[in-house]
Amino acid sequence: MLPQDLLLALIAYAFVSSITPGPNNLMLLASGVNFGFRRTVPHMLGIGVGFTVMTALVGVGLAGLFALWPPLHDVLTVASVAYLLWLAWKIAHSAPPSGEAQLDAKPFGFFQAAGFQWVNPKAWSMALTACTLYAPEADWQSVALVALVFGAVNLPSVSSWAGMGVLLRGWLRDPARLRAFNWTMAGLLVATLYPVMMA
Repeated sequence: MLPQDLLLALIAYAFVSSITPGPNNLMLLASGVNFGFRRTVPHMLGIGVGFTVMTALVGVGLAGLFALWPPLHDVLTVASVAYLLWLAWKIAHSAPPSGEAQLDAKPFGFFQAAGFQWVNPKAWSMALTACTLYAPEADWQSVALVALVFGAVNLPSVSSWAGMGVLLRGWLRDPARLRAFNWTMAGLLVATLYPVMMA
């Protein structure tokens, strides 16, 4: 069990890393604008559950695979960059020029969002840092605590981004504004790749 000061530090780290901009939050903001809060709930739940499971698996030793086989890190990086670029393209084109609703447009589902955590560079960084700092012995009690704290803090934090998107919906009813917003979100999503490319 973590001492109280370390537990408070873990909660603070979970909050700051979960609430700040990153691929998940930018995608939820765009989803809130384009699809509304209710249709974005599976996306939010997928992030919360997916990241919690990922953190637990990283904590019990999955991260050690990088030490055993270093090329795995490069494979993950290439997959992450390719997938984020594809998602940015999808966000940029989610508002048709005519402003009419796209019949095939759908928000991320639960399993898509949960699976996305495995190619999300920020999620990997958060999980690795949290487990290294707060569960260095990789014992199941410490790892479970880290994962549960993140699960409790992450979901309401990321959900606030979808809520902000919903608040912007009225202002973005204008097709030109919505198109500009979606292109801006796509550009910001691509910008989150900068630390990955510079590493």
